[in-house]
Amino acid sequence: MPRIGQEPIDQEAIDQGGVDATIAWMVDGCRSAPEAGDVLTELCTRLVGCGVPLARGAVFIRTLHPEIMGRRFLWRPETGTEVSEAGFETYNDVGYIASPVLRVYGTRTGMRRRLADPACPMDFPILQELRDEGLTDYLVSPLFFSNGEVHVATWSSAAPGGFSDQAITALEAVAAPLARVAEVRSLRRVALNLLDTYVGGQAGTRILAGQICRGDIETIRAAIWLSDMRDFTGRADRMPPEDLIALLNRYFDCQVPAIRAHGGEVLKFMGDGLLAIFPIDGSDTASVCRAALAAARVAEAEVAAADWQGRAAPGAVRFGVALHLGEVLYGNIGSANRLDFTCIGPAVNLAARIEALSGDLGRTILASADFAACCPGELTALGAFALKGVAAPQLVYGLA
Repeated sequence: MPRIGQEPIDQEAIDQGGVDATIAWMVDGCRSAPEAGDVLTELCTRLVGCGVPLARGAVFIRTLHPEIMGRRFLWRPETGTEVSEAGFETYNDVGYIASPVLRVYGTRTGMRRRLADPACPMDFPILQELRDEGLTDYLVSPLFFSNGEVHVATWSSAAPGGFSDQAITALEAVAAPLARVAEVRSLRRVALNLLDTYVGGQAGTRILAGQICRGDIETIRAAIWLSDMRDFTGRADRMPPEDLIALLNRYFDCQVPAIRAHGGEVLKFMGDGLLAIFPIDGSDTASVCRAALAAARVAEAEVAAADWQGRAAPGAVRFGVALHLGEVLYGNIGSANRLDFTCIGPAVNLAARIEALSGDLGRTILASADFAACCPGELTALGAFALKGVAAPQLVYGLA
């Protein structure tokens, strides 16, 4: 640990030309740093090369996400940049409540603590931790986004005496261009988050790539998942609205993670119904179907074991899922200024008809003959059934 109270570093040690070049690099969009973490790594490396004695650099960006409050980018010379995410429970964390970051959010002004000075006010718990790590100076800078939001960057030094006046000037000079870069990249990430949340990751990627014209449709081959809760209408009539929504959310929590973990894309919630696809997309058809079936098995087990928090008895919530294999029309459908990115087609209709049999057959998982052919030994024929709107009786399969 550096000795407390030593003189500041040489005021002439900062390469101003290098600082100006770093600012120009940020103004140009940090194009050599494709990922957000790469931006902080290259920025800190450039600043150290200019003579700024950085031992740590961190950026805190709040975001718009249903589960994540914000992201932290922490750079150290020995590890590079580590990215972590904070959930909304962070708002109640003692360390966050008593942090300089929260102070800057509220005051919209920066702050500095000269940790090498014995008289430095230790008014935040983290300051003693930083001093114990051997850090000698700590600068917190607000990053102002163009919409008025405030985010935060922090800079720490382990140099004897801390940052020189020139180093502080350099760090303050990079704050505005860093805010612009962070805002641009944050907006794209927010767009991806929202699209992933509301339309699904694969559909969201296509939308951001420009597939936004009405009627912009492609035919793809996929395993189709269509599920529905039994007796949902009766529950809706009997339950208070807030309990019904909580039960629905818990019910979908039993399915969506399993679908996504096995390569599926959730396209739509329709009340208690769920439509998802497992795109073939050059993959082995049999392996995609086996993955969809595995997801259905997991969902069945999750629903059976779920704790409904008194809103339903254990094991009382039942559902059916139909699995089918076929071609679907995938893309934008709707009105001129209100589109839905989804899939339609006879294959989806057939899946819906098969799912409607699940209650009558007392089965959770049903599959078409085309799907069952890809999962030999796992499904058994239950018989041929006449399905509404389908010309010929269809052979339907269940778990063996």
